[in-house]
Amino acid sequence: MTHTDRRSLRRALRREIAGTIGLLTDEHDFSAMRRYRSFTFHDHTAYLEHVEAVLRTRARQGSHTSVALFDPEDYTDYCARHGLDPDSPTSRTRFTAGLATTGPTVPYDGQPLADLLPTLVDEAIRQATWEYATTLLSRLGACASCGEDLGRAAFTRAAHLLTRILDTAPPGRRHLVCNISGPPEPLVAVLHADDLTDDPAGALTARLELDEAEALEFTSVLAVGLATDSPGGLVMRTMAPGSPDRVYGWRLRAHTLEPLTAAEVFDAYCTDIETGDLIAPESNVDYCAPPDLDPGPDTPHHH
Repeated sequence: MTHTDRRSLRRALRREIAGTIGLLTDEHDFSAMRRYRSFTFHDHTAYLEHVEAVLRTRARQGSHTSVALFDPEDYTDYCARHGLDPDSPTSRTRFTAGLATTGPTVPYDGQPLADLLPTLVDEAIRQATWEYATTLLSRLGACASCGEDLGRAAFTRAAHLLTRILDTAPPGRRHLVCNISGPPEPLVAVLHADDLTDDPAGALTARLELDEAEALEFTSVLAVGLATDSPGGLVMRTMAPGSPDRVYGWRLRAHTLEPLTAAEVFDAYCTDIETGDLIAPESNVDYCAPPDLDPGPDTPHHH
């Protein structure tokens, strides 16, 4: 085998090696890393430009790269736990490799870094929300009267309600928001679902598409609200070609979802939450009462 052949094979092999880049998304985190002498960047804007150049080069070479959120505080804790020198590129590489399996990542597909950053931050917020919600559920313990795991029961209940909400919704794209006021911190989760698919004949066929991680987070947040009877609510907006958007929702009350009237939905969407002033309603939007979820008599409630 010639030297040229070996180089060609190695280039081909490099294209099959996936990589992860830990990204400092804001000035604060960037400044925190500048205390390390081995971190040679001095300007956050220039740092982002260099990162984007590396990403573009790897993409041109056919390499797959994921971008992870690099948190300096988590990095310091990681080095302390593993006895590593934080002022070392090798330590940063080991930490970033761990992010590929434990932290939120976004694949780089050639998009501008400015477009990728908000997606990465949203992924980090979503994962943190899910972890916080699951921690709250795990701390609820068992029901004093029947011994059932309260967190697991609430999650099962939330999953059932979410399924009913999606099943009873009109065909189209759905945008759901669940907001829990506490305890002890407010939680917000968003879910997108789409069941509009064109078949070869041009008709619409129903095939629900949703992000599993997004659905898991949404269900966990709803479960916290149900289990703790916290103030909150769930609203959904459905969109379909040729039809007005429909908006309706429920409030959390007595460990279940209580439907909002059409007037209550209208007031919620057409009132400025900061000033209380009325806002003109959107055109081509129907504010409706929700369909009956029919939770069934066999759904357990724990008080």
